[in-house]
Amino acid sequence: MTSRAKSEQLFAEALKCIPGGVNSPVRAFRAVGGQPFFVNKAKGARVWDVDGNAYIDYVGTWGPAILGHAHPKIIKAVRAAAQDGTSFGIPNPFEVTLAKMICAWVPSVQKVRMCNSGTEATMSAIRLARGFTKRDKIIKFDGCYHGHADSLLVKAGSGALTFGNPDSAGVPAAFTQHTIVLPFNDPEAVAAAFEANKGQVAGIIVEPVPGNAGLYLPKAGYLEFLREIATANGALLLFDEVMTGFRLAKGGAQERFGITPDLSCFGKVIGGGLPVGAFGGRAEIMDCLAPVGPVYQAGTLSGNPVAMAAGIAALEELAASDAYVKLEQLGAALEAGMKDAAKATGVPVQFNRCGSMFCSYFTSEPVHNVADAMKSDRDRFKKYFHGMLAEGIYLAPSQFEAGFLSAAHTPADIKRTVKAAAKVMKAL
Repeated sequence: MTSRAKSEQLFAEALKCIPGGVNSPVRAFRAVGGQPFFVNKAKGARVWDVDGNAYIDYVGTWGPAILGHAHPKIIKAVRAAAQDGTSFGIPNPFEVTLAKMICAWVPSVQKVRMCNSGTEATMSAIRLARGFTKRDKIIKFDGCYHGHADSLLVKAGSGALTFGNPDSAGVPAAFTQHTIVLPFNDPEAVAAAFEANKGQVAGIIVEPVPGNAGLYLPKAGYLEFLREIATANGALLLFDEVMTGFRLAKGGAQERFGITPDLSCFGKVIGGGLPVGAFGGRAEIMDCLAPVGPVYQAGTLSGNPVAMAAGIAALEELAASDAYVKLEQLGAALEAGMKDAAKATGVPVQFNRCGSMFCSYFTSEPVHNVADAMKSDRDRFKKYFHGMLAEGIYLAPSQFEAGFLSAAHTPADIKRTVKAAAKVMKAL
């Protein structure tokens, strides 16, 4: 049995001064049972806990570590920037450089505003959509999580599903009355919503590849349909690419699927592991933001020089390397291996993957939306999670989270992971 005595002691201390002992709910292991381990080092595709145990990491700090942990170029950039000051509250050159890179990499983005988190990005983008269209209602999809802003925490995925209570306490009903929640991959439901709310819908916000209820893909033609129906009804299409942006392709999911949204939300990868968010789109929409327009949005630490420097280094390395090719190859190898392992052990598994994002559902039926995901065997997932952890493989501690590959993973890591999965599945 692997010893985690120091982690257990830290968790006991954390419970006394931090709600639930964690600063983000899913970290508490409530969905899988047991106690979380505490990490004090990460490098490449591995993390080490305070007891000295090493794990192959498929969480990747929930997506940002696309190049692996502690990439030397990012660390160098952070150190250099920090030496000149960690925060100014005044415009700095890094902001301009990163903004120009985002606009160049994502053709739909003509102007971009930096903020500090994905939640800030989506919250601000929706306010902007409402201000630009002068309409109130927003369409979102069950299982798509867009941060914890009040008006969006309605039948959300990820942590909300983990606790079996998708609507958060503390959110007045009045705050969500303009949020229309529909099933993903259901065009008829979207058409009916527009018909029932003519001239009232400001926009559709969607994760083009939902990654907060596990991972499932848009059906063929679905994203194209969303683009067309939004345009036809004078509404904006908002892509929440906090997870998929700069990960599924250089230009994100919108490049991969060939869709042009009106507004896009980013985070994770563009911070190089530091807190960051951004939202951008057509210039005429973005110019509705203060100080030019009437839609207010602000942030003391927005455009933080250290975070901007880290993001620039991350994107520069992605551009200069074959990272995207490698990620596709690793993803394909993991998918093939996991499907073979499931077949060999007779365990019903749906392995969903898009590029370097993936999820295993213990069910014999395809998973296309959150309702399908909820049919999976979560008790079996708990056993699988802890079995893999015992083998030195760290997966997200919830059935309703995506896994992430990094360019630091190796074919040997994939082989070891598949071998461990076959062993663990056989014992389920």
